[in-house]
Amino acid sequence: MSCSSSSRAGSPLGRPANMVHQTMNTSTASASRASSRISSMRRFPVLAAILGMLAACATAPLPPPDEAAPPAPLNPAPAGAPWPPPLQQAKSRWQPVPWSELPGFGEDAMHEAWNAWVKSCERPPAAFAALCPQVRQLSIATPEEQRAWMTQRLQPYRVEPLQAGAEGLLTGYYEPLLEASRQPTARHTVALYRPPAGLASRRPWYTRQEIDTPGPAREALRGREIAWLADPLDALVVQIQGSGRVRITEADGSQRMVRLAFAGSNEQPYRSIGAWLLQQGAIRDASWPGIKAWAAQNPQRVNEMLWSNPRVVFFREEPLSELDAGFGPRGAQGVALTPGRSIAVDKDSIPYGTPVWLASPGPLAKLQRLVLAQDTGSAIVGALRADYFTGWGAEAGELAGRLKQPLRLWVLWPK
Repeated sequence: MSCSSSSRAGSPLGRPANMVHQTMNTSTASASRASSRISSMRRFPVLAAILGMLAACATAPLPPPDEAAPPAPLNPAPAGAPWPPPLQQAKSRWQPVPWSELPGFGEDAMHEAWNAWVKSCERPPAAFAALCPQVRQLSIATPEEQRAWMTQRLQPYRVEPLQAGAEGLLTGYYEPLLEASRQPTARHTVALYRPPAGLASRRPWYTRQEIDTPGPAREALRGREIAWLADPLDALVVQIQGSGRVRITEADGSQRMVRLAFAGSNEQPYRSIGAWLLQQGAIRDASWPGIKAWAAQNPQRVNEMLWSNPRVVFFREEPLSELDAGFGPRGAQGVALTPGRSIAVDKDSIPYGTPVWLASPGPLAKLQRLVLAQDTGSAIVGALRADYFTGWGAEAGELAGRLKQPLRLWVLWPK
């Protein structure tokens, strides 16, 4: 973790997040285990890192207990005190509300969200930079102290669409966990690529079909292969999610776990293969198991299905240290995502790095919690739209694939 407050540099994750959102045909019980896993994942390495960071960083001390202000009431503004005015964003309107409007505010496990907030303080938005020293120190405070500080320093605003009647939607995304080979083999024939040298000179770049068939696109990618997968659908999944954890078998037989992070795309439009199969009348079940079952029964049409989606994502390889393994990839804010506490938003509605209160009643999972707006995706458009980062691996993928439910949002903005 960094002690600096420098602004973000580099490219956003840019994930075409969950434009498929197929419903996974698996049990709700397994999804509940995934949700439970999110809330407790990797807490101890993160706490150790925070304590080390606290020892290294010079920050302004909090007021002594006898000088600290009492917790602010979770009610409307005191009698006679004016409400702040509503705030207008490009794609949303923020309406000031009392803390009592936030469902479940008194029950959330704040320390889990604080890990994500400390991450946001590595690249804080200007409005929050002055609060970050106290955010860091409050990492070891009690939930009651954290809530009291929030009510003293922040004002909740209900996020509303500019057009009345628009409904909120919460979906999920995750990091796939895949097996790969560094070299092509009889089994591993599907390449994942670094960006080609001339990517910026042609926009949009070549389509998926042009990349998969002999021609100038294939020549431009020669030598840019990072790893080879056995299943073209696995390659599509990691491209849709924008990143993945990959266990690569090297030429000498050794194995290493790496992260493949988003490094660019061919800028072609995304098309859902599930929607294409439904339009063809080929399937009734557009879940990933349903799609994979169809592909196994119709191998001669797999390329036709894949080529219906012309968008291709390129990657860069990143090492996975023990600390990195406890967090997700870097999102559009430029900080690592925290399972269960990071969301992707429309940046024209909610700025990156903003703490957000999220409420979604189900039916898959009842969520009422503090999250951080740290990512975006080309399918995440509008005021009441969010993509919830569930983590990595099969259980996180199951939860992400099934998550599609109503949503309300409140931004927590400095007073």
